[in-house]
Amino acid sequence: MKYNFKHLLVLSALVIMGAACSKKIGEAYTNPNYDVKVAPETLLPQIVSSMGGNYGGHGPLNDIRYIGAYTQNFAFANTLSNFDRMGYAAGTDNAASFWRSHYYDIGQNNVKMIQWAIDNKQWDYAGVGKAIFAWSWLTLTDYHGEVILKEAFNTDQITFKYDNQDEVYAYSKKLCFEALDYLNKTGDNASQASLAKGDGFMYGGDVAKWKKFVYGVLARNYAHLSNKADYKADSVIYYSNLAMKETADDAMVKFAATAVSATNNFFGPFRANLTGTTVANPTAIRQSAYIANLMNGSNSAFAGVADPRAIYLLRKNTNGTFKGVDIMKGQLVLAAGDRPENFWGVSQAAASNNTAPATDVNCRFIFRNSAPFPVMTASEMAFLRAEAAFRKGDKTTALAAYKEGISKHFDLLISYYNTNVPTADLLTVAKRDAFLADTRVVPATAAELTLTQIMLQKYIALWGHGTFETWVDMRRYHYLDNDPATGKQVYRDLVVPTSAELFPDNGGKLVYRARPRFNSEYVWNINELNRIGATSLDYHTKEMWFSQK
Repeated sequence: MKYNFKHLLVLSALVIMGAACSKKIGEAYTNPNYDVKVAPETLLPQIVSSMGGNYGGHGPLNDIRYIGAYTQNFAFANTLSNFDRMGYAAGTDNAASFWRSHYYDIGQNNVKMIQWAIDNKQWDYAGVGKAIFAWSWLTLTDYHGEVILKEAFNTDQITFKYDNQDEVYAYSKKLCFEALDYLNKTGDNASQASLAKGDGFMYGGDVAKWKKFVYGVLARNYAHLSNKADYKADSVIYYSNLAMKETADDAMVKFAATAVSATNNFFGPFRANLTGTTVANPTAIRQSAYIANLMNGSNSAFAGVADPRAIYLLRKNTNGTFKGVDIMKGQLVLAAGDRPENFWGVSQAAASNNTAPATDVNCRFIFRNSAPFPVMTASEMAFLRAEAAFRKGDKTTALAAYKEGISKHFDLLISYYNTNVPTADLLTVAKRDAFLADTRVVPATAAELTLTQIMLQKYIALWGHGTFETWVDMRRYHYLDNDPATGKQVYRDLVVPTSAELFPDNGGKLVYRARPRFNSEYVWNINELNRIGATSLDYHTKEMWFSQK
């Protein structure tokens, strides 16, 4: 906006002289620090964006770059990354982006959206807001452990007390039922047309799909407590059955991919967020050896099976094979012909570079500018159901759900990620069905199904986008727990850093949580961090409540 300085000077003179204008400054000009009521539909797009990787670069995709090393979704191009070693980057906000996303980007925007939606009798917006908070609170506590709950969003405070993880779980569940109450309300100013105005980047105003999203959060809430004596497998099955069952129900954050950076996927080449190579900020990521071996037939759980989905998720090398980078070793220990392309299709055979291409014509999966980001999927719900049924001893239901989980992941890739896949490698229903008929993947009888198969196929189905959930799973199984039926690791062939290889602050222990965000908590809330032990060097290795018995 341009201002005419002469007019401003005249206006100032009139105010100073008490001219015959009865309107006060406070009435004529909005106080930027005071609430301004806006339509809920103007707030929802940015809130939904924060569920992926939003305009400021915050959200799950930002943190997935780092914790993807904990789960061995990824490994870094350089050697001895802090995160490959299950450590952290001290004095930085690396791996604490979702903290800001929850408290700031979603935060008060969502608080106000819910409040004003209720004032306006826009029940659907209120329900969506509570659904997003239910998801966000659960995700936050699963990621960080103790967090600020009861005093959150209190604008009269500058320091805040932390609450326990079980309290956040209970609150997330409470929000789910409040969300359903509002989403079930009709009439007044609730309508699909109205909700669609703000919901253009998730469900297009479809309340039925938002209800399924809420049921998915409830399914996760119960599933994460598998180590508890009061674990309720039936609740996992019940809510996952009410959640998304088809690919069309999947919660996907969409991107318009315009010339404005924020409209592009965080992992796409336009935003170039995968180029850093320093030890503290090692964002030049590659596919790990673990995921490559799972899909190329080298992992002993699926020995000899070449997974047709590999071309969608992973990159080949100049030898035309799928290989990955071992954690801590970097890519240069691989022969030049074995180094996988980076996720934008740039060859790494000649040198350790991570150049972002000018366009994404060679990019695939979630690494394209316009690629949607999956938040929760029908495939994930099926795997939750498979594990729960398996745990309660209903292997027939478990096998059916396991097969469904694999099938729905194929459907997800076919529906959203065919772009830039070589024609000969495109997935088809026939290829899907042939894979499901392979008894090395899907056993012929329910009695042969193992927990390892369920969790590893879920790992593949969540790879690259569901990393937060994968980390929950791996911590529930303490990374190296054995499958009781086989006596071998649930996460077959997973090798974690030895005590000597782990980050020095770990004290020989594996990582279990992300530390609170440095620039808000360690700078402004240090007394509370002292109280909960978060100033200890090994705080990130403290086991989570949900993973304990």
